[in-house]
Amino acid sequence: MPADFTPSDSAKLEPSISYFPYFNASYLAVAATLNGGNVLATFVETLTSWMGELGAELGGSCLYEKLIRCALIQETSDLMVSPTLLGERHNPLCLGQVTNISTSNLSLGHVFRALCRGVINNISSMMPAELLLQVGVCRIVGSGSALARNEVLRQEVERVFPLQVVYGHNADSAVGAAMVLCDRL
Repeated sequence: MPADFTPSDSAKLEPSISYFPYFNASYLAVAATLNGGNVLATFVETLTSWMGELGAELGGSCLYEKLIRCALIQETSDLMVSPTLLGERHNPLCLGQVTNISTSNLSLGHVFRALCRGVINNISSMMPAELLLQVGVCRIVGSGSALARNEVLRQEVERVFPLQVVYGHNADSAVGAAMVLCDRL
């Protein structure tokens, strides 16, 4: 956050963002979603379960790869998925929904593309790109297995956030904390 920022200025405006004291009297803004890669994993698990009930067996990881391939072919979709299966910390009653369903957007490519877009749109609704640009953020570091494995999810990140995106394939919050500590030594 900017050097002159204090949480009381903005805490009421963005209930999805938490502010934590950081280095040099600055603050770190965090919008941690409850609905990220776990939503995609739940979708794959659900499809695998349904297929098992129908007598068709396909492993989850193979299915995940097929879903990604289908969604890569489907570059856009008017199907809308709000993937808040677990609610959010700031709004626990906001559960998931699917809208704008039609006969032309029910393919697996449409559904998985819309699900990936919904995950990223949810993150964007919690910490909008406009806010990031306004406070001087110039790049996003994305990490986690969902981003590492899913080109569709990466495409949606780059579509929603007009910033440089760097993908850390083997990075998580512990790596980020270690990087900050190394910079401070």
